[in-house]
Amino acid sequence: MSTIAPTRSFASLGVPAPLVAALTADGITEPFPIQTATLPDTLSGRDVLGRGKTGSGKTLAFSLPLVTRLSATPQKARPGAPRALVLVPTRELANQVAATLAPLARAARLRHTVVYGGVGFGNQVNALKAGVDIVVACPGRLEDLIGQGHCRLDRIEITVLDEADHMADMGFLPGVKRLMDRTPADGQRLLFSATLDKDVKVLVDRYLHDPVTHALDPADSPVDAMTHHLVETQLADKLGVVTRLAAGHDRTLLFTRTKHGAKKLVKQLGQSGVPAVELHGNLSQSARERNLADFSDGTVKVLVATDIAARGIHVDDVRLVVHVDPPAEHKAFLHRSGRTARAGAEGVVVTVMTPEQRKDVHSMTRAAGIKPILTQALHAGHPLLEELAGPKAPHRTVHVARPTPPTQGQRQSSGRASQPRNGGARTGAPSGRGSSNQQGRGRGAGSPSSAPAGRPRRGSTSRQRPTGR
Repeated sequence: MSTIAPTRSFASLGVPAPLVAALTADGITEPFPIQTATLPDTLSGRDVLGRGKTGSGKTLAFSLPLVTRLSATPQKARPGAPRALVLVPTRELANQVAATLAPLARAARLRHTVVYGGVGFGNQVNALKAGVDIVVACPGRLEDLIGQGHCRLDRIEITVLDEADHMADMGFLPGVKRLMDRTPADGQRLLFSATLDKDVKVLVDRYLHDPVTHALDPADSPVDAMTHHLVETQLADKLGVVTRLAAGHDRTLLFTRTKHGAKKLVKQLGQSGVPAVELHGNLSQSARERNLADFSDGTVKVLVATDIAARGIHVDDVRLVVHVDPPAEHKAFLHRSGRTARAGAEGVVVTVMTPEQRKDVHSMTRAAGIKPILTQALHAGHPLLEELAGPKAPHRTVHVARPTPPTQGQRQSSGRASQPRNGGARTGAPSGRGSSNQQGRGRGAGSPSSAPAGRPRRGSTSRQRPTGR
């Protein structure tokens, strides 16, 4: 079990100078506690079991030793045979991990790519055929590519399981085990997660060899920099309360229970002059990336999401998280809430409930270990809402993106008109935006980052904000 040591530099922890320079160029100069605790062991080749609060810097904690150890024994990348594997539960998290790896891989002249479903196989297959050193993958798509003969794992030297508890929650453990069984037994294994549940222990016992455990925080612990509020309102007043919370100037993330609820709320917010975009599993990958990019770069200040965004979405400066629909259990509550107050910043979490939900919500907050501030009988004009959300932003005219007319070539090749560029409700956002291909903002597997590290591909980015560590 780790204790937080005095602050040390990345160089003093053993990180090579080229990687230190890459971190410095991105404004990252001091390691977070979990990085300070784990780097001596991971850099020496030990298996490590690491746990830290969400936003604590786990991604960089495994990215640095992964790149360092691969670059210490340089080898030419072979077609379909990567040397390192990072398994993650979601497409969004895969892109975020790739964004953290990108500047480090460039500095070490290593190739990397992302692999996940929801997009075509073509670019992923081409990237693997060209040869990559590091694959960041979701289990299902990687198994598909292995089954088709496009990838093998017999050369893997380092395997990372990121958010292993979430993979267990999503039912991915059988696939994870099958993939782990394909990697060499003597390789280094790193497991990083916000929580270490009994399902995760199965992976630890089976695949990690004499691991060093670094657990800097109690499991499922709340983040100290969050201020939690419970606001109770009648069902008839709920939409007005939620709309007022979303109407401030700051970046705000709203969570709903269902995909339909997210889509409906985005439309309702737009009708009230509050621009919003949605993020859920019914959207295409390109639409998810564009909507997340608009939220990340500030084009739109409000994102309405289901639990798909509760993990792995690292967006700077989310000041307010609103549980429009309270989750069913405390772990989901903590992971949703963890989208604010990241990397030492402060944040506000508001849970909206009706009187009928009071008992269940109080049980959930007790299990989460928090003591929220309760306010009852709220309505849209209540002064607390301005205190929580800030002054209202100026009312904006709502514009819904329209389908882009197909070119003649599109008509001939597809036989149907192209779909709307937004791929879902995008109210209030400027229409006609092109899609983002930047890894730090949801780069898709359709454009894998497999170019040589010294020659960045068009559309890639070497910038990684410190709060996304």
